[in-house]
Amino acid sequence: MEKELNSLVKVGVSTIMSVSYCFFLPPRIKSGFFRLVSILPVCVLFLVLPLFLSFPLFSSPAAILLILADLKLILFSFDQGPLSPLPSNIFLFTCFTCFPIQRQKNPKPQAGGQDQMHTWIFAIKVVLLGVLLHLYHWKTLPPIMLLGLYPPFLYVLLEVSLTLFRILLTIILKCNLEPHFKEPYLATSLQDFWGRRWNLLVSASLRACVYTPVRRVCQHLMCSDDSAMLISVLATFIVSGVFHEVLFFYIIGEMPTGELTLFFVLHGVCTVGEVAVKRTAFAQRWVVRQMLSRLLTVGFVVVTTWWLFFPPWIRSNVTEKCFNEASLLIDFLRRKLIFLYLKTQVISVN
Repeated sequence: MEKELNSLVKVGVSTIMSVSYCFFLPPRIKSGFFRLVSILPVCVLFLVLPLFLSFPLFSSPAAILLILADLKLILFSFDQGPLSPLPSNIFLFTCFTCFPIQRQKNPKPQAGGQDQMHTWIFAIKVVLLGVLLHLYHWKTLPPIMLLGLYPPFLYVLLEVSLTLFRILLTIILKCNLEPHFKEPYLATSLQDFWGRRWNLLVSASLRACVYTPVRRVCQHLMCSDDSAMLISVLATFIVSGVFHEVLFFYIIGEMPTGELTLFFVLHGVCTVGEVAVKRTAFAQRWVVRQMLSRLLTVGFVVVTTWWLFFPPWIRSNVTEKCFNEASLLIDFLRRKLIFLYLKTQVISVN
């Protein structure tokens, strides 16, 4: 554990030094190709750094944050994304680069009743996360039932942890930050789920890095704007699938199986088909009830995650590894604290 923590510190120091370089030098270069060239070495380094971590407990958040940082820096090269306009100081620049946060552009004041409702909903999610963690840690349910609980477990784990992190950074940075999720279980279509409710920071980054450039290129090559839009949607899902395969390699250390890419390609094809059907005269006359559309959308997402998304992670026992590593970390920190306490007591006696 001590060796892994030393590696984590080295990765953190390397990241901060690289981000500091990006704050001081590239902004002096005009936005565009030459600024991108000046930032590319940092982007390559960020792709290498997660390889120095062997524990999934550390390598998974490091890989996610560094890949997100790469996307932000690429957008920064063209004066876009969360880093544009340039934050006023290096601390803000480092936070917005390294952490999964984005400044809220048009904060809307919420009514007291609505804010209280969100608080109650969040409290329920915290309780649900505690129950699911207990079930997975002690394995009190049959394996098939544990598999069925993976989708809600992943969602509430991300929602609770990222919301608490956002609240903390909102207090520290003294600015409003964009939420990461917008009640994805209320999605009425795949387009609504992926574009407006699930993992909003990543969706915005992929929209700016992949969707918009591909659409512009396709608009120049073909006459139909609709075709360009559908191709760019599919391209965005393909890139997202490749990113998840890379994350799998970083976290597990095994060659990807292609199931994650297939999952996103399937959703990309279905989203493209959904958008195309919505534009037909028949679909515009046929109104689907909101409750039915929610059940179909969430049901499709859950079934396909069971089929394609979760099996690679389950086969690698990544959840069990993270629980074991968390126990090792807690035990290591407890022993260190006891040692420091005893040391201070000996010094005070002498």
